Amino acid sequence: MRVLVTGGAGFIGSHYVRTLLDGGYPGSEGARVTVLDQLTYAGNRANLPASHPRMEFVRGDVCDFPLLLDLLPGHDAVIHFAAESHVDRSLESAADFVRTNVGGTQALLDACLATGVERVVHVSTDEVYGSIETGSWTEEWPLLPNSPYAASKAASDLVARSYWRTHGLDVSITRCSNNYGPYQHPEKLIPLFVTNLLEGLHVPLYGDGRNIREWLHVDDHCRAIQLVLTKGAAGEIYNIGGGNEQANRDITDRLLHLCGADASMVRHVADRKGHDLRYALDETKIREELGYAPRVPFDQGLADTVTWYRDNPGWWKAVKHPGNDTERTTREGNRS
Repeated sequence: MRVLVTGGAGFIGSHYVRTLLDGGYPGSEGARVTVLDQLTYAGNRANLPASHPRMEFVRGDVCDFPLLLDLLPGHDAVIHFAAESHVDRSLESAADFVRTNVGGTQALLDACLATGVERVVHVSTDEVYGSIETGSWTEEWPLLPNSPYAASKAASDLVARSYWRTHGLDVSITRCSNNYGPYQHPEKLIPLFVTNLLEGLHVPLYGDGRNIREWLHVDDHCRAIQLVLTKGAAGEIYNIGGGNEQANRDITDRLLHLCGADASMVRHVADRKGHDLRYALDETKIREELGYAPRVPFDQGLADTVTWYRDNPGWWKAVKHPGNDTERTTREGNRS
């Protein structure tokens, strides 16, 4: 089996690639992987093996249609992670989000049709649903995105669905809750707070911290994606949740404890524009149809994540303070 992974040098994509190459998905041992990543701020070649006999790394843009036409022949499937994904950045400049998330998805799917690649898993987010006060979202819930990022992902979901309905492309869509784990870019809540605390810096908590998210370990998320790849149905959407709701202020308290800090390290900052109050996914479908269940207990996963950042300062300092890093100035050319 040969798989193209877009955005495979990012947090979630690289975890999927590493696990696949390590034989972590039964039935996919020996799979060959092509990673396509532009290595923008969130993509990091250090997230992937320096060299692996079954991996090819290509530095390129998912919007580059001629490049996609060159890469895709011979691949059996595509896992489409590539996306601009940070909400705060989308509030400042939405153009990159629309270009990459919508235009990149359209270019990729057109290239799949042109080259005969039949199987695609399009990775999306629960943020496309908006905010929910009580209960949880099923896959049939209307899309009501509240940020430019979420709107661009909702649009990309609809583009993906249209290629199934119009062209018969075997594409499935996944929508996950908030991920956490090692190698996550330190602009996100958990790694930002952990690395700040390890540096003796205050942590910025939005508003009163009552915003609630459902947390999912990246390993559980990637296992679910593999289930969708191998067992999911064309045109179907699968919610992937962790079943663990936490308010941001409760996450903050846990991280303070794990890092040996106290409440004096918290600074409340002005709330984000349009900040969704609560996300919650109903994942009955993927559990009953594909046999998915999360395996990583949240307390253990969070403690292990803090330990990883504590043990790997070279990785996150190079990402967080790139001006002090010389290695990232020697990135590859188009292919390596």
